[in-house]
Amino acid sequence: MPSFDDNGVTIDYFDQGNSAGEPIVLIHGFASTKDVNWAWTGWVNALGTAGRRVIALDNRGHGRSAKLYDPADYDTSLMAGDVRALLDHLGIERADIMGYSMGARITAFLALQHPALVRSAILGGLGVRLVDGVGLSPTIAGALEAPSLADVTDPTGRAFRTFAEQTKSDLRALAACIRGSRQTLTREEVASIRVPVLVAVGTNDDVAGSAHELAALIPGARALDIPDRDHMLAVGDKVFKAGVAEFLAERP
Repeated sequence: MPSFDDNGVTIDYFDQGNSAGEPIVLIHGFASTKDVNWAWTGWVNALGTAGRRVIALDNRGHGRSAKLYDPADYDTSLMAGDVRALLDHLGIERADIMGYSMGARITAFLALQHPALVRSAILGGLGVRLVDGVGLSPTIAGALEAPSLADVTDPTGRAFRTFAEQTKSDLRALAACIRGSRQTLTREEVASIRVPVLVAVGTNDDVAGSAHELAALIPGARALDIPDRDHMLAVGDKVFKAGVAEFLAERP
């Protein structure tokens, strides 16, 4: 996989699909990777088949990208800066951006801070907790730092520790990430986002908060319910894929 350097931080990415197609950048969620979140769930194939140029990165601390151990290095604005740097590296002036969970938070920050780069923003697995709390429990950091999975009793922490081990992640880097990337936006900041926005959340998701409440705060945004899916299962759902395809076809 290719990589580039952003102010001393190595970021791994892939660039697939139709090289002449409209670009879309995919930003994965916490403890996941570009492959787990987007390739294994069928997104890369679906978007590529639709003629898109499909780009995805491993966020800092994840996958094949650099591992950092200071929570300050995971501020959401810095992680949005990695996406901006990737677009610069590839010579792309403007792209659709889709993120899931933490990746959706990064997408929202990018849309606010660098709107000229964002043709549209798709926020998956993140609703009103973009402005009202951060969704993921702070107990996850302790679960990641526990001596073993057997020492974790908190159900949410145990689920993320299990997932992180399955993805062969650096547990200490992830603990720093979840401590450092818990920034929110104000309602006023969200209301100032002017790019087309789709907010997609599973109806059984108890992490993201309401898609409809967040969409109501963003001028022109629309909400998409992903029926009977929780936070983990919604990402690859066919309703999510169909809703994104429709949104991309209709957005200016």
